[in-house]
Amino acid sequence: MNTQNTMTEQEILTDLLTSEKHLTSTVNTFITESTCANLRQNLKTILTEEHSIHENLYNIMNQKGWYPTSDAEAQEVQKVKGRFKPLQG
Repeated sequence: MNTQNTMTEQEILTDLLTSEKHLTSTVNTFITESTCANLRQNLKTILTEEHSIHENLYNIMNQKGWYPTSDAEAQEVQKVKGRFKPLQG
């Protein structure tokens, strides 16, 4: 019996988005741990490109209703900003 397991478009996009999240996290770690300025710069370029891919995947999923989000209330945004203000020095 020859059965094919195929992924739906939503499953493929979810897998791609999850992979991008992992990849950007990993590249970011490499950047912070690299002692070579040239390598660090190349990794920063790659990280920017990966963030762009991540954003595109998210936008596609959001438009299809597969990654719904809602806007944060202004009061909640201010509360979070207030928590980080002391760290800015």
